[in-house]
Amino acid sequence: MKPLPAPPAWFGRWRLPGAGVAAKPIRARALQAMQAGAVLPAVALALLLAAVFVQQPRALSYFGINLLLNLAIPVMFATLAQLMFLAVSDLDLSIGPFVSLVACIGATLLPQQPALGLLALAMAVGVYALAGALIEARQLPSIVVTLGLSFVWLGSAVLLLPTPGGSAPEWLRAAMLWRTPWLPMPIWMALAAALAGHLLITRSAFGTLVRGLGGNPGAIARAGWRLVRMRAGVYAIAGLFGVCAGLTLVGQATSADANIAARYTLVSIAAAILGGAQLTGGKVAPVGAVIGALTVTLAASFLTFLNVAPDWQLGMQGLILVAVLALRAVIDLAGGRR
Repeated sequence: MKPLPAPPAWFGRWRLPGAGVAAKPIRARALQAMQAGAVLPAVALALLLAAVFVQQPRALSYFGINLLLNLAIPVMFATLAQLMFLAVSDLDLSIGPFVSLVACIGATLLPQQPALGLLALAMAVGVYALAGALIEARQLPSIVVTLGLSFVWLGSAVLLLPTPGGSAPEWLRAAMLWRTPWLPMPIWMALAAALAGHLLITRSAFGTLVRGLGGNPGAIARAGWRLVRMRAGVYAIAGLFGVCAGLTLVGQATSADANIAARYTLVSIAAAILGGAQLTGGKVAPVGAVIGALTVTLAASFLTFLNVAPDWQLGMQGLILVAVLALRAVIDLAGGRR
């Protein structure tokens, strides 16, 4: 039997070695699975929007949609940051305090000393990259390292801004108040975030390697890639998404607090999982994660329109998420039996 021709030299740089002829069908099925992961959160988002518009018909307007989804902008970027960790089978328990620290930097250093503020943001991203390198080099559990890192971010934020206050830069405040043409800003930001995440994680050679690092790190190492550098790069990119989340948050709030984004840790995990990501195996869905962030944010507004007491809203949000995730599990199980 005539042997198959050897692949070109660049082939192993973006595809796992040993894939052979079956690589294209496997990759196609993986892409189909990630795209299917966005269907359920999209349906949940559409149902929530329909319910809100039935309760409040005036919300079906440019201003109403902007008001409903405006708070989802920083949540989307925090979710993409969490998605980078999930792509390499890690979990970040510090993204909430990190976003709070960025907001504090944006409300104190950036307006008065822009150069120092940019340096502080770059150093924070660098610390994230060092944490990723340490996790890979010493084979440490990411949950433990990021939990410890959360206290570093929180302590730094408290030292920088002991009490709520500060003021967002004028350019940042004006950017978040910009009236975008045709569609409200949250819609444009969601499209931009989904496209950026899709191109970075799903369509690029780097994204293929990142998902390979989460699913089969041994194969990536045998292909000649340095895992320490790769994980450090993943953590740095997650830090950049976290910076975007913190700056957009302070631009909306116009001030900051050391605990302004404390809930973002659990919200980002819930939104990413709701969007089709899995905790192991490097299986993520960027488009679904962005839709999941919109859904989680809209759920809170929906409960407000139903006059649900604030004490019950968190529990009701949890029930909505559990119901959607249970439905996705049933669909996945039914699909696996075919």
